[in-house]
Amino acid sequence: MKDESLGQILRRSREKKGLLLRQVAALLDIDVAILSKIERNERKAKKEQIVQLAKILDLDKEDLIVQFLSEKILYEIEGEKLGQKALKVAEQKLNQKNKY
Repeated sequence: MKDESLGQILRRSREKKGLLLRQVAALLDIDVAILSKIERNERKAKKEQIVQLAKILDLDKEDLIVQFLSEKILYEIEGEKLGQKALKVAEQKLNQKNKY
């Protein structure tokens, strides 16, 4: 799962369940084109949609949210010369906040 993108996970899971794009889009109350773009990694899903998709596709909600967040972070720091250093600093800050 970690080697796959969020979109790939969603598409594979949808197809495995035999659901059509239009069926899942209707359950999410979004346009089919939007869901298609999410599956092709051309558009980012909202966190609420990720939670809904976990239920619809019988996926582990926590795993899917972790995938969503990791891609969100990667999108922000990818290509940044100091991206990894900034990520380490952010992790340290997060660890400090979690102590309290």
